[in-house]
Amino acid sequence: PIQICVSKCPDRYLTYLNAHRSGTPGELEYYQHFCIPEFKNLQKAPIKVLQDKECPAMIIPSTPLARRCFPAIRAKKGVIMVGNETTYDDGRGRRRNVTELLEGAKKANVVLETRQLAMKIFEDYTVSWYWIIIGLVIAMVASFIFIVLLRFLAGIMIWVMIVMVILVLGYGIFHCYMEYAKLKGEAGSDVSLKDLGFQTDLRVYLHLRQTWLAFMIILCIVEVVIILLLIFLRKRILIAIALIKEASRAVGHIMMSLLFPLCTFFLLCLCITYWASTAVFLSTSNEAVYKVFNETACQFSGQTCQPETFNTSNITKLCPDAQCLFAFYGGETAYHKYLIVLQFFNVFMFFWLANFVIALGQVTLAGAFASYYWAFKKPDDMPAFPLFSAFGRALRYHTGSLAFGSLILAIVQVIRVTLEYLDHRLKAADNRFAKFLLSCLKCCFWCLEKFIKFLNRNAYIMIAVYGTNFCTSARNAFFLLMRNIIRVAVLDKVTDFLFFLGKLLIVGSVGILAFFFFTQRIKLVQDTAPPLNYYWVPILTVIVGSYLIAHGFFSVYGMCVDTLFLCFLEDLERNDGSAEKPYFMSPNLKKLLKKTNKGQPDA
Repeated sequence: PIQICVSKCPDRYLTYLNAHRSGTPGELEYYQHFCIPEFKNLQKAPIKVLQDKECPAMIIPSTPLARRCFPAIRAKKGVIMVGNETTYDDGRGRRRNVTELLEGAKKANVVLETRQLAMKIFEDYTVSWYWIIIGLVIAMVASFIFIVLLRFLAGIMIWVMIVMVILVLGYGIFHCYMEYAKLKGEAGSDVSLKDLGFQTDLRVYLHLRQTWLAFMIILCIVEVVIILLLIFLRKRILIAIALIKEASRAVGHIMMSLLFPLCTFFLLCLCITYWASTAVFLSTSNEAVYKVFNETACQFSGQTCQPETFNTSNITKLCPDAQCLFAFYGGETAYHKYLIVLQFFNVFMFFWLANFVIALGQVTLAGAFASYYWAFKKPDDMPAFPLFSAFGRALRYHTGSLAFGSLILAIVQVIRVTLEYLDHRLKAADNRFAKFLLSCLKCCFWCLEKFIKFLNRNAYIMIAVYGTNFCTSARNAFFLLMRNIIRVAVLDKVTDFLFFLGKLLIVGSVGILAFFFFTQRIKLVQDTAPPLNYYWVPILTVIVGSYLIAHGFFSVYGMCVDTLFLCFLEDLERNDGSAEKPYFMSPNLKKLLKKTNKGQPDA
């Protein structure tokens, strides 16, 4: 719709037709204030004025609000009115109820309120952006300190957590026994769960002895299982802790690896920009299609037309009320017919490029950390710039392998997107079998994507270590992990726990600090905190930014742990500690596994 600036909002009901028919110059001149500035010919036919959109069809009593004119809506004895009327002329000879204006005004108010909210949020960012940056820097420093301290505190944190879990389960067993004993002799407490049946109020079950007995038995079984796992897997837990400590040392020797996610992020931004710009160009490459619209019967209705020549064509002579109006964007050429195929191909290329960038980052980090592990004298035998060397090798020798692995993952992801699209289209349909089949396919392809991501990650590590092609590397990595499945499971859970604890600690501490600072609850810097409209704006920004920073740091650390773990397994299988095949693992790991290098000193 056309928008114009006016010096004053209208204060009366009036249609252009009525203003023109009245013959009163004052009304038409008043109406002219709400027409486009170029409109000067007051004698022009009203239908022509409205067709050319030089003036609005009607004006209604309005009040100014946020540089806009809104209907002057008020309630009088429970009746909605605009001005002093409950109905109005819509300019086409029909009377409408003012409640229709109320619905439009509500939607406009939502837009205005959203705009005002956005302006206030922007103001908060302008006065607090440097404090937000300081908070993110604190999160970065905290993430780095946590990774460095893991070489000293990893074992303590793991064992403390295991002991805490055992103690909590023990307390749970004791509490269940006390509740079981307390309900002895109470009326109704001896009813069995089978006799009680299903109850919507779950609190009813807490008054039965059998419920607490079942809880106690379950907790006892879990406690026994954990203790047995701890007894039989204690050595594997020690190996996992030693690898985590070794990963901390490796990151300490290759400090630039912590900044490498910025390179990956930059390349991903380029991929997103390319995809978005291509999608916009494809979407806007259609041609504007105009068609004939009319209110009376006309043989040309619905036919395409050209606005430039429409007024001089025969259509206006045969159908005086016909108009050539915009219908839609489209076209009849082969290009326009296959536009959706091009958009689909653009989405596929986006997934392929994004996965390739992520794969490039993974194989670069794996190559850098593998050079640390396979250095016999650490860090003396490492290359001068391990990260740049690994990046160069990846681009020069492994581009095809990375592209192939990314292609497989991209195909699965595109299938998942297609299934989500079909699911969205079938929501309105009442076909239960189709919905069930679609849900099964979505679940299967989700599992397949997770498996391929896991396989690709380990294949890229083997590519970085041995330089073999993707298929060979994926096969070797898979069977190597399957031969050590228990070690894989233990290391995976131990690292997951540490990463969860680290993210929780960093995000929580920085978020609490930001909350106390921006709400001016720290007396030492109470006057330094900026005045804000919404204090949650910088706090949420700091929390989200801290999580992303911690995730970036721990993703590097996780890649380091996985690389060292695969190298460790290869070291055990390929070497025997002899002079020809010495172990490359750290002295701590050799001591833990009771391995030695014969005939030469340890690294």
